[in-house]
Amino acid sequence: MLVVRKAVQSAVRKNINRSFSASRPHLKERNGLVLGVFEKEGDEGALHLTESAARFDQSVCGKLSELLHIAGPGLKKGKNRIFYGIHQDFPCVAVVGLGKSDSGVCGAENWDAGKENIRHAVSVGCRSLQELEVSHVEVDGCGDPQSAAEGAVLGLFNYDQLKSKKKIKVTTQLHGSSDVDCWKKGVVYGEGQNLARFLMEAPANHITPTAFASTIEEKLAPHAERVTISKRSQAWIEEQQMGAFLSVAKGSEEPPVFLELHYNGSPDSKQPPLLLVGKGITFDSGGISLKPSVSMDAMRADMGGAATVCASIVTAAALNLPVNIIGLAPLCENMPSGKATKPGDVVRAKNGKTIQVDNTDAEGRLILADALCYAHAFHPKAIVNVATLTGAMDVALGSAATGVFTNSDWLWEQLHKASVVTGDRVWRMPLFQHYSKQVTDSQLADLNNIGKYSRSGGACTAAAFLREFVTAPHWAHLDIAGVMSNKDEIPYLRKGMSGRPTRTLVEFAAKLAPQLLRT
Repeated sequence: MLVVRKAVQSAVRKNINRSFSASRPHLKERNGLVLGVFEKEGDEGALHLTESAARFDQSVCGKLSELLHIAGPGLKKGKNRIFYGIHQDFPCVAVVGLGKSDSGVCGAENWDAGKENIRHAVSVGCRSLQELEVSHVEVDGCGDPQSAAEGAVLGLFNYDQLKSKKKIKVTTQLHGSSDVDCWKKGVVYGEGQNLARFLMEAPANHITPTAFASTIEEKLAPHAERVTISKRSQAWIEEQQMGAFLSVAKGSEEPPVFLELHYNGSPDSKQPPLLLVGKGITFDSGGISLKPSVSMDAMRADMGGAATVCASIVTAAALNLPVNIIGLAPLCENMPSGKATKPGDVVRAKNGKTIQVDNTDAEGRLILADALCYAHAFHPKAIVNVATLTGAMDVALGSAATGVFTNSDWLWEQLHKASVVTGDRVWRMPLFQHYSKQVTDSQLADLNNIGKYSRSGGACTAAAFLREFVTAPHWAHLDIAGVMSNKDEIPYLRKGMSGRPTRTLVEFAAKLAPQLLRT
């Protein structure tokens, strides 16, 4: 047995050396393969192949199992090993660890651990093959092709449009399964989040309010028969008496745009819509209340709310979801100038309420206030606004979850259930009258745009401010400041802007659709 093992190890080393010495063009012409293995329960270091991996192993006469055994200790969750030359169609095969096969919904973590493990593992395998300049990868569905597709598409995304040297573009497809529809759904979900990532990552001189609106218009063009797009000008904004929105926009030379999207997916044209509102500050300098220069460049992503909302509607249209959705995105820059709003100025919102602007860097709530007022005109089933609103939210929850403030237990349950499926979690935050009192105590106006006690409970006072512009019984405010970017916390996202929580919004809309059809 020892002699056989040494012979196999020698063959493996030869194959490895031969593959590494292959020219780059040679590798580009070949496919790669990602296969999954589970940890075998109760057997330290033992592995259990997925169905696709087992069939592949059988096709190579057990060579994969033998190499995994020779390679040493069991493959831990999220780790991978690459084998070379074991199949003529796949010069490179990445085997990835999926963790325990019985992983499922975890109450403590508020997500489906099995789905997360698959996303993580597949992303690791795809990236490893991308580093070897393999341009086409077939992916094991691992028992959940949608999650596998999401892991592949999200894991391979890299914003390098403005770099001379780019990573090789990798195409993916499902391997060894007939469940292509689930795979395609996962691809659409992943591409939706990647659209939001693209918009958030791009520099502010490339994604101005006008450019943002044009990008979304282009993405929705294939669905023109079910989508209406209105790019409202400054003149229209003035006619609507959106004084709070205009007070932020007037400091910049870039004209504001109020982007309005109508996706008519329901067979019932009278079905009340789901209404999504996204904060669209395409660059936030803080205005006269200027931000520190350190990390100010990240404020190109202060339109993350608008990016995720619009990307969700693009995704809903691509999936043909049977639901009506309206998206509203007030888009502008927050810049200092001789025309900019000054601390202490008082402005009037669309609903007539006056606002004392004591801090021009608390601008997101001002543009959302007018958008929320306008949203009620459509008599929606629910209103969900999304915004990178407060640094206090990042302090409170970090990147673990999106903070949700809502006046509706029903709406909270729908959002929470969706987030468990997607792994892009939400966490409910308080919307007490305690906080409302702090924003309604203003010396010069009906409201103050910052809380009476300044930094204390900053995310909560911001939500309380928005509530002053809501009369709908089902409203939720999602503060995504903490999840705006990713360092290494979400393993299937590279470092950069995250595009969260796009998939949760899509899943929420998808699960809401049948409920609306019954009403």
